[in-house]
Amino acid sequence: MKIILRQDVEHLGKMGEIMTVKDGYARNYLIPRNYAHYATPGAIRGFESEKKRYLAQMGKMKEIAELLAAKLTETQVSVGMKVGEEGRLFGTVTAQMIADELAILGHQVDRRSITIDEPIKTLGVFDVKVKLHPEVTAFVKVWVISA
Repeated sequence: MKIILRQDVEHLGKMGEIMTVKDGYARNYLIPRNYAHYATPGAIRGFESEKKRYLAQMGKMKEIAELLAAKLTETQVSVGMKVGEEGRLFGTVTAQMIADELAILGHQVDRRSITIDEPIKTLGVFDVKVKLHPEVTAFVKVWVISA
């Protein structure tokens, strides 16, 4: 079955591509979730204007994300944690804790966009990745201190 992707689908393709997929995958997953629609001649013509609008919107969002990334790169966040012997923390530093500290500083960042590569369980300074846009990533310096 031929479909037009309405947005980027991981492991399948980018928005606007015309793909051939199995019928069940299209009918049961892609189309009900509004990831794609049937590739009829009329839909292909109509999708071109929708694609231009989407690309213009994504361009604006990317500019905003780049400005926020420049601010976040200069930002340092301190997270206070209870500490046991040898500098080990009771618990770990979570993405929600970092998002809360960034909100205090005036940067609204969704916790799901914060990626902590390895669990933070000791005192120190860590670089944490914040994905603001599919093409824009910033790194925030996180200081874990004793509370």
